[in-house]
Amino acid sequence: MRRTEARGTTIRRLAGPAALALVAGALHVLAPGPATATTLSGSGYSATVPRCAGLARMEIPASVMSLPTRGGRVTSAAVRTSVVSGETVTYCQVDAALSPVDPAAPEVRMRVDLPYDWNRKAMMFGGGGYSGTVPDLTANVPFGPTDRPAPLARRYATFASDSGHQQSPTAPPSLDGSFGLNDEALHNFAAGDALKKTHDASLFLIRHAYGTKPAKVYFAGGSTGGREALVVAQRWPEAFDGVISAYPAWNNLSEVLYLGHLTQVLSRPGAFPGPDKQTLLYDSVIKACDHRDGIRDKVISNPRGCRFDPHVLRCPTGADDGPTCLSDAQIRSVTAMSTPFRWPYRIASGETGYPGFPFLSGADMRTPFLGFGTTAPAHPMPVTSGYGMQYWDQWVKYFLTRDPHHNSLDVDPRRPGKWLDRISHLSTVQDRNDADLRPFARAGGKLILLHGAADELVSHRSTSDYYQRVRDVLGPRSTHAFMRYYVLPGANHANVGAPAFAGTSDSLTALERWAEKGQPPTRPVMTDALHERTRPLCTYPAWPRYRTGDPDSASSFTCVR
Repeated sequence: MRRTEARGTTIRRLAGPAALALVAGALHVLAPGPATATTLSGSGYSATVPRCAGLARMEIPASVMSLPTRGGRVTSAAVRTSVVSGETVTYCQVDAALSPVDPAAPEVRMRVDLPYDWNRKAMMFGGGGYSGTVPDLTANVPFGPTDRPAPLARRYATFASDSGHQQSPTAPPSLDGSFGLNDEALHNFAAGDALKKTHDASLFLIRHAYGTKPAKVYFAGGSTGGREALVVAQRWPEAFDGVISAYPAWNNLSEVLYLGHLTQVLSRPGAFPGPDKQTLLYDSVIKACDHRDGIRDKVISNPRGCRFDPHVLRCPTGADDGPTCLSDAQIRSVTAMSTPFRWPYRIASGETGYPGFPFLSGADMRTPFLGFGTTAPAHPMPVTSGYGMQYWDQWVKYFLTRDPHHNSLDVDPRRPGKWLDRISHLSTVQDRNDADLRPFARAGGKLILLHGAADELVSHRSTSDYYQRVRDVLGPRSTHAFMRYYVLPGANHANVGAPAFAGTSDSLTALERWAEKGQPPTRPVMTDALHERTRPLCTYPAWPRYRTGDPDSASSFTCVR
């Protein structure tokens, strides 16, 4: 065993993370003064050890944050050992809270995981839904591969926050919008203010833990987190070196209005298609369009090429005659879900509509909670209604009317009446639709944009719209120089349940090579996490078409437009 001297104390260098933690603990006790990095080195071995004990009860000055706060404090710091991506990782888990300017607003609660053998990089994770909890910092990036390490296992320092409010323990996960009653909390979440506060405070703690700042800082998130990924690229173009944005709800107010329209449609008598009818619709779309990519594999690779008329499922009388057909009212409902929604008034964000979901283009009806739900919307809103309907209900109660008892079915997104001014104001907070990403590109930032073609909660058509807007502003060549957009056939929202194709791809390695070595993604491949098969990950608007050979191999497909 090799001996390492630390201020006159002899410490035996043992193998394994547990021994490393023991060594670190001794160093924490011995290290005086300001927090600095401690490096243990030996033959073939080098590990950067965070000063965990030195972070306990540390004050975070307001001056280190670029947005107003009253500073913050570390509430706990402890060395932990967890199995991450199949390997044992030892890290310092730091919990902290940032104090709001408004004493009535909730604090921003955040966490930073500081690994031993740090790779000199940091990864921030985004939230989901209405957030309210700190994301799992040991998790992988959205659509991340199952056979590659998560960021913490790659020895990233990882960090995130609850977006500036705390969810009620009695509310369904990520569906508590009650924080919307407070303006500062609303801006922390919807405008993304909590993101920069968390970023600044986390880098302060990282610098004090290791004695140096990260060489690279990345962001990854999906859904709300995907919107947050675009927010940081839009608002703070120099804060992150690279961003992974998956199924982003970037036009949040616009989608909320669309969800409100669907909620009203589905609440009409006889209009709601139950689970059996949802399965009927799904199976019928697959039967009609599956073969159009050259092979029948229950994956629709080109949703835009799928043409399906729900009237072929009409019950003979137009009434609800059972699970083998759709009534006229149910046909109107599923048509509304896949049809663009336009509102006949102006809102301050400039948005004019939402493009609709691809339910008639192969969306997976086997995850009804994200789509229709299992019961019709009503007042009070059932927890068995679709996620989007519950999201609308919370938004009406806490963002729009700020009346927790308001019946959300009484607000018509097509004719909002007295609520129009409030809707217009909220659009400036919730629609993060700045397509001019030139400052992010000039700063060297790289952006990987991902969306499942069968997403039931955030439409990939909307993401395609944002991508096209960026191309319109920057031009195709400049956009291609810093941005890639991929639509994953068969993948749904966050690969929940059993999607037709649970698409995964090693986007983090691709982002690292691009941001750090100037090597853009080349012929990426996606893997089905539920089955042993691969497909090429085609740059939008291309999609994978089967040629010949093994239908489970990406080499048997080609990307076509």
